[in-house]
Amino acid sequence: MLSLDRRYFRFFDWYSLLLTLILSAIGLALVLSATYTPEEPYSLFFKKQLVGIISGLLLYALFCSIDYRVMTRWGYFLYFVVIALLLFTIIKGSIGMGAQRWISIGFIKFQPSELAKLFFPAFFVYFVTSEKRSLTTFFDFLPIVITLITSALLIQKQPDLGTAIIILFSGTILLYMAGLSRTFFIIVFCTSALCGPVLWHFLKPYQRQRILTFLGEGDSRKERYQIEQSCIAVGSGGMWGKGYVHGTQNRLRFLPEGRTDFIFSVLCEEFGFVGALFTLSLYCLLFYRFLLLILSLKQGSTQLLALGLMSHIIFSTLVNIAMVLGLLPIVGIPLPLMSYGITHSWITFASLGWLNSIAARRF
Repeated sequence: MLSLDRRYFRFFDWYSLLLTLILSAIGLALVLSATYTPEEPYSLFFKKQLVGIISGLLLYALFCSIDYRVMTRWGYFLYFVVIALLLFTIIKGSIGMGAQRWISIGFIKFQPSELAKLFFPAFFVYFVTSEKRSLTTFFDFLPIVITLITSALLIQKQPDLGTAIIILFSGTILLYMAGLSRTFFIIVFCTSALCGPVLWHFLKPYQRQRILTFLGEGDSRKERYQIEQSCIAVGSGGMWGKGYVHGTQNRLRFLPEGRTDFIFSVLCEEFGFVGALFTLSLYCLLFYRFLLLILSLKQGSTQLLALGLMSHIIFSTLVNIAMVLGLLPIVGIPLPLMSYGITHSWITFASLGWLNSIAARRF
């Protein structure tokens, strides 16, 4: 199960680990700034995020040390546990900010929906590789499609549209790369477009309002307040920013959720275009490293696993930044490695550790 010989350290991707550490450090510094007060410089949120990063690095090390093939087999069976936890969350989950997304265990609350991001790729790959016959038709993929849709519906029921979209996106990419016919995707796209008016009524009122706000509706003091304050923070940073812990939108609390979904706005206001560009370059380098990893893999199943583990991180990054800039509706997706939140930090670290386990054992 655990194998740490010379070959492991030789092929271990130390560059991706360094990039992960730098992004996590930037995120921790921004959480400190977003929650800073003269009376309490180091807020409870900062301390919890620090604990989350340290424990996340331990998870990173654990997933690195376990053979990815063993972890894939475990992940397949653990995904059924994830489905059960999603059902439990809807029935007895902890409620916060109008949503029922958490399970409380003593002083710890975690989101089972985040576990779906981590273990669905393993479920997918193990199912595909364990089948004795080739998967060529839609009916061969039907169990995966049913599991994917069920997972997304259970997550949306909480409600958590952002995570549901991520799961659907990651699963769709894996289905496409695994060889499911393009005809299926064309039919699904056309059907979704035709059923748009019907699907609209299944959205929660606040979700419909977010889409309408994106299209230009709403009052600047109510519905549009959050996105307009975010754009003000981004634009007011200019080229070099206002300086660390000197962002007025941030410090004066005009910017809602600055420590979580809108932490990129804090970055832009305090470090400007240069700081934002530097951070985006770090993300691009991290994703580039793992894209090179996928191209270097010889087995198709391992490529699918790596792609599934990486896709939810890439998609979350793109959607979060586009959301903060007003290019997409607000859907509540945190920025990986930077936004406050222990559960999604753990899942990101575990995914990156799993990817490095693949990198270290690819030859």
